[in-house]
Amino acid sequence: MSISPIHFFQRTFPSANMILLHGKQPILVDTGFGSDISETEELLREAGVKPENLSLIVNTHYHSDHVGGNYTFQTNYRIPIAAHCWEGEVINSRDQEACSAEWLDQPVEPYRVNRMLSDGDELDAGGVPVQVIHTPGHTLGHISLYAPAQQTLIVGDLFHENDVGWINLFREGSGALQRSLISLDRLAALPICRAYSGHGPAIDDPITSIDNARRRLEKWLHTPEKVAWHGCKRIFAYALMILDGIPEEKIHEYLMTCGWFHDFSRHAFKTEPHRFVEPLLEEMIRSGAAVRADDGRLIAGAPYTSPGSEWSPTLPLPKQWPGVANTSSLL
Repeated sequence: MSISPIHFFQRTFPSANMILLHGKQPILVDTGFGSDISETEELLREAGVKPENLSLIVNTHYHSDHVGGNYTFQTNYRIPIAAHCWEGEVINSRDQEACSAEWLDQPVEPYRVNRMLSDGDELDAGGVPVQVIHTPGHTLGHISLYAPAQQTLIVGDLFHENDVGWINLFREGSGALQRSLISLDRLAALPICRAYSGHGPAIDDPITSIDNARRRLEKWLHTPEKVAWHGCKRIFAYALMILDGIPEEKIHEYLMTCGWFHDFSRHAFKTEPHRFVEPLLEEMIRSGAAVRADDGRLIAGAPYTSPGSEWSPTLPLPKQWPGVANTSSLL
């Protein structure tokens, strides 16, 4: 039985999707959330690749749902990791803003980037050559991968089948929307018949999804409040997933500890944080991003796998990570 050269894993939150490039030197694109590492390893084995036989991990960008398995792959199997040079340098310098982990309140265990990528670089799993395309917008160092032989794109969180990645104007700059539009135009110019994004199903009509994403972003250029609502709802919904819900009486206390919440309330909605709690809760419920559970918790509306109390991440914030990393060292 022949093995498809590109294997797509559609995953449940809190993990992002993964893509395995088969070949003599298999490459894994993104590694999911840290608490899902056992499932991540098992998915690889089911696809015919032992975790220790990977030649490289490539991260589309450095958010927790895409890099959470890096720590285990690097620590247990000594697998090198590649990422765009801008994000790789931030990771290896142990910058406290790395992965936006503290600002988002999303734990990321320590890792280092061994191979710095730039636009135009080529990677090869041994029969599946792919091109690196710098596609900033969702993050400054976001990359996509293009497999010309298969006319296939791997697009991370630049766009999804029926959505776009949320735009972080507070960490990625006020030009993030324009950068996303330029990135979409670059990809639309390629011969493509299929795309795999970080969330949701495989995209069989990528040009239509790109066109829809472009129209949405163009509207947002004139309605910045919609950018903010889109972002803060997704961040808070993700928090509800990795915390497995928050008792409603503790939501105010929790939000007051979150950097993202203070920035959105003050700078996007011109409201003091304590006055923005109720409007956010109302919008979360109205939109279906969150629901009230029978036990009094607010939980995420989308399906997810709870990390569980048994998962205890090692050094979950970059400011806690040991020393400046050397790209030549795996540990």
